[in-house]
Amino acid sequence: MLPSRDAPQSIAIVTSGLGAGGAEQVIAQLAHHWLSAGKRVEIVSFDDLEDPVYHVFPAEVGLHRLSVAGTAQRVWALRKRLAHIQPDVVVSFLTKINLIAALATFGMDVRLVCSERNNPRRQDAHPFWNQALRLAYRRADLIICQTQGVRRCFGASLQDRIVVIPNPVPAGEAGTGNRQQNRVCAVGRLTRQKGFDRLLEAFAAISHRYPEWNLDIWGEGPDRAALERQIDALGLSGRANLRGLSPQPRSWAAEADVFVLSSRYEGFPNALGEAMAAGLPVAAVDCEFGPADLIEHGVTGLLVPEEDAQDLSRALARLMANAGLRDRLGKAARASVARFRPERVLRLWDAALEPRYSSASPPRSSIHVAVKGR
Repeated sequence: MLPSRDAPQSIAIVTSGLGAGGAEQVIAQLAHHWLSAGKRVEIVSFDDLEDPVYHVFPAEVGLHRLSVAGTAQRVWALRKRLAHIQPDVVVSFLTKINLIAALATFGMDVRLVCSERNNPRRQDAHPFWNQALRLAYRRADLIICQTQGVRRCFGASLQDRIVVIPNPVPAGEAGTGNRQQNRVCAVGRLTRQKGFDRLLEAFAAISHRYPEWNLDIWGEGPDRAALERQIDALGLSGRANLRGLSPQPRSWAAEADVFVLSSRYEGFPNALGEAMAAGLPVAAVDCEFGPADLIEHGVTGLLVPEEDAQDLSRALARLMANAGLRDRLGKAARASVARFRPERVLRLWDAALEPRYSSASPPRSSIHVAVKGR
């Protein structure tokens, strides 16, 4: 755990960029929370100044956009900026950024908190990165994981500095679900991880049975062209739509009747929690990690075995065919994710950064949010 010092008054958050990702949403919530608590908050990112900022940050938060690429260049630029900012704590987000932060803070009198936001075993990383990460995480005073499953990805030597904090899920607007627009919705970066290719296959298999239903995929990413070609090849033009980024965070929920998560792996799927908070009925591939922590199968949503592609089609068909089921699951989903409400989860971050904890007595029972899966 963090060394016994004074409570941190200055926090620097380090991330890759300020776009429309799940980590960025959590960062925005933390920035608002810590600023309201009287702390100085600085955010350091490596994107360009002209890149859009998707989430709203208070004007008092310092934004440092370094606009550098390459590991060595990022390490050096971050070290120089942190020496100027002089924070009490550095909180880094995302796997490769955790490595960069560990290298940049080596030898500096600053506490380092690394936040792992995904499944470390499934990310496409060079073996050098994996070996370097194992060494770099020893530099961390604290490692934040989103689920108990993720902590299994770390070796025994790191377990005493790991704590589990799920994502904060903002409340959705009442009555969002079952709007009778006949739209299935999926949200995420257009990459192989999110499994939109198999979602299109699953939807195509049943689309002829439900001609009034359409599929919207919200997000941007490098697989857009491949997904557009797949839509044409499956004969789904006009039925399956790549909608791009939603105008505002979570505004996609107002246009949907069903939400589906088709990911091959996750850390803790923000969009799934947001859909449930909005009262949408959900179907999710039971990948590692996160869906089973959010969904009780048949009660708050439908979990689909990852190894059976046809089950995703069956789950979608169940929801599309049964308005009563959609209504029941949507209401139960909305109630179930109250345990992830921001005011509760953000206090867990405060507890994790409390200096009174030592490495000999990790505050697991104090900061672990109980979750109920299948």
